[in-house]
Parts: sequence; structure tokens; C-alpha cells
Amino acid sequence: MKKQQSITLCGETLTGPLHICAFFDSKEEQYEILLPWLKEGIDNKEEVLTILSRDAHGDHCSKLSKAGISVQESIANKQLKIVATEDTYLQGGSFAAERMFNIVANALADSQKGPYDTFRGCGDMEWALKNLPGTDELIEYEARLNELTPKHSCCILCSYDINKFSGSAIADVLATHTHVIMNGRIQKNPHYVEPIEFLGRLIKRPRRPIAATNNG
Repeated sequence: MKKQQSITLCGETLTGPLHICAFFDSKEEQYEILLPWLKEGIDNKEEVLTILSRDAHGDHCSKLSKAGISVQESIANKQLKIVATEDTYLQGGSFAAERMFNIVANALADSQKGPYDTFRGCGDMEWALKNLPGTDELIEYEARLNELTPKHSCCILCSYDINKFSGSAIADVLATHTHVIMNGRIQKNPHYVEPIEFLGRLIKRPRRPIAATNNG
């Protein structure tokens, strides 16, 4: 495993591997916290991956550029990768935990073979609100990532709009991440459950809604 560099989020310095859930109530808050973290990854010669809806890529690149990231140069050097939700989480118009787990596993394995010291990746999870086939496997996927991340020098951050996800979904997201960002602060997550235990519980219970009721 390559050496893990320090990671700064919300003014705190942590070392990985890390699997973080980040709850935001606006895009402004989201980018206020994420942009310095993404720029730090570029400055530290890490591979940086962001996954978000294709129609948001232009605005995302503009924000990265304004934060001081040389977007085109970093993409050309294969240090910065901006990937579409439609080609990853929702490939083929549906979600599958096994498929997405393998996509992340391959990305981490490829990163270890490359020239960059560590890997940090951010996924915008708003795709789950579309309720497309397989969305109910989201929490299984989040839990399984905790079996993968300790094997790599990485920081994976999953970004959720706290106003749009149901209370039960937020509780499950909390249970499947080692660290949490809420109200602009990061902390070790006291609600985290080890993946084997959590997946055992998940099998036995009925499905729960992902979206908040006021979002349909």
C-alpha cells in the first residue's frame, strides 16, 4: 500500500483510509467544504475522482477552476477524473451494488499502479432520489465499501443533501460510514456499524424509502 497522506476537511486533519458521509443542505455549503479538499488532493499529487450528473459537469469544472485547480491540465495528466453518474451509479439506467462496488474496486486498484500517491474520490448521491431500478441496493453498496477502503490508500466521500433523503435513509447512511460531516464539522462517526454486522441486519429487514416524503 502506498503511504497515506494527511487529509484536511472542515479544518480538521485526518489520516486514512476513510469512508465519509457528508450531509449538506445546499450546493453552496457542499462546495465550500469540498473545493479546498479537492484542491488539496491535486496539490498533494493524489488522484482525484468526482462523480456527478453529466449535466452538472460544466458548472463543476467552473467551480474547480475558480478554486485554483488547473482543470484541463489535471485531466490531461490523468490526475483529475470527472465521471458521469450515468456511466457509473446508473449505468444502463439502473443501480446495482455489485457493479458499482467493482467500478470502485477497479478504480482503487488502478490508482495504486499509477504515479499518484493516494486516491480521493467524491460521489454526489442525488441520483438515488430518482428511484430507478436497483436503488434499494444503495445501502448494501455503502456497507460493502467498508470492506474495500481499508485495503487502499484512499479517502472516499459520499455527498448527500440532508433535506432530500428520508430519515431512515440518513440513519442507514450514518451506520455505513466511519466518519460524518454535518453542520460544517467532521467527526468520527459514533453510529458506524461494521459491515458484516450491518449487512446481516439488512438482509432480515423490509425495504425502507430513500427519498424524503416531500420529494415524492
